Amino acid sequence: MSELPSELFRQWVHSYEEDTGGVTVYRPTGHPLPPARGRRGMEILPDGTFVDRPIGSRDVPGSVPGRWTARDERTLVVAFPGTDRPGRVLEIVHCDADVLKARVTAAP
Repeated sequence: MSELPSELFRQWVHSYEEDTGGVTVYRPTGHPLPPARGRRGMEILPDGTFVDRPIGSRDVPGSVPGRWTARDERTLVVAFPGTDRPGRVLEIVHCDADVLKARVTAAP
């Protein structure tokens, strides 16, 4: 990867059934997934906007605005200024139009 892939910039839903070996798998919104009581997700926009979509009350996703910056061509550092939500680091393992695979860790 020489730069962040354009396919990264969209809304993603956690496909936890596919997680393996410390890699978290996301699918684009609208991708058919097995029924679940709720799914968390995120939205990544090219202007540095990040929207965390945790599972909210009644299994309806919430919305917490944040910001991302690129550490390098495969790593995003996400922060949630003005909130008590901890930041995170997303190391992109693979990203195309159908799937995002990332190692997600707490921000330093």
